[in-house]
Amino acid sequence: MKKNKLSIVFFILAFAAFAGCHKDDNDFKEVKVTEVSTLYAPDDGRNVKLQSGGSATLYFEWEKAVAEDNGVVYYDVLFDKPNGDFSSPLFVVAADNNGTSTGSSITHKVLNNIGKLAGIASGEEGKLKWTIASSRGLTRLVSQKVRTINITRTTGIDAPDALFLTGEGTEGGANLAQALTVKALSGNNEFEIYTKLVAGKKYSFVDSKTSVSRTFSVNTNGTTFKESADGATVAKDGIYKINLDFSTASVSITEITKLDFIMCTPEKRETLTYQGKGVWRVNDIVPDFTTKWPDDRYFFWITIGGTEQKLGSANKDNQPPASTTGAFFYVNFYPTDKNPWDYSFKFPNRTVKKCSITVTFSADAANYTHEVIY
Repeated sequence: MKKNKLSIVFFILAFAAFAGCHKDDNDFKEVKVTEVSTLYAPDDGRNVKLQSGGSATLYFEWEKAVAEDNGVVYYDVLFDKPNGDFSSPLFVVAADNNGTSTGSSITHKVLNNIGKLAGIASGEEGKLKWTIASSRGLTRLVSQKVRTINITRTTGIDAPDALFLTGEGTEGGANLAQALTVKALSGNNEFEIYTKLVAGKKYSFVDSKTSVSRTFSVNTNGTTFKESADGATVAKDGIYKINLDFSTASVSITEITKLDFIMCTPEKRETLTYQGKGVWRVNDIVPDFTTKWPDDRYFFWITIGGTEQKLGSANKDNQPPASTTGAFFYVNFYPTDKNPWDYSFKFPNRTVKKCSITVTFSADAANYTHEVIY
């Protein structure tokens, strides 16, 4: 009996020791790091005239910090207003190489947006303050070393979060609720729309379909725009591709006069008719799969600004798709490609006797695409 009691006590003590060790092993311990003591680049007070091009960058560099376990240190570049203390920075950019580098290449577009957050107007000069925070876990250690850069923001217009086309000269008319979405492109500084405009009747761009706070109008030169409620007109009824670049306040308005479906081997063309809101369609096509040799390849020719351009597949060569919808049918522009077979699509069903085809450049769609309907 005594032996059993001793065994039980030993078991309890051993379990407690094991549990204690297990708990200690899993306790989180914050690894301390040193603060960055030297900033290398850019020089303090450097003047930077920002460029709207996507490739322009400014390189920030600093001295390495050290972790107490000699492990990896993570860095952030903190930006603030000249009177800020970095307790709530305007903007934070991680260092290169997933935060582990002692440098960060920051694009001019990002710096331009930071300048906007700091209240610097478009085309104007202003000051930003920056420093580096080092860390290994939850706690960031902000360096006591601080530098400034003087930036001159781009002369473009601050882009809205969303953009819509409205006015008597548009497909939605003057009813704001019917305003057409203008598609935001990568970077959110450019927007475009494929739509019909009526000659002599005004159109403009707004930032909301319910509560407009900003309105933009194309200038009389037809190549720039400004924040204004004046509105603009076109001289000719037509289908247009409109592109607005807020980083340069520039606009292009290019007429689309034709959109043709073409089968490659018989070179058989069918013209699609504009249906409205960026959609074209042709009905009752009789595909020809037998001229010269069996072939089911096709693509589109679109005439924009008097120049014919190819609309084709993302792939130079394809196999027939298994369905009639999906990524296979996304259309891509090839402005200079005149090869009669490259980047062509293939019919999902070579036994099709008759079909309809739509091409959709709707801003509400995630991707520009087409559909074969049979």
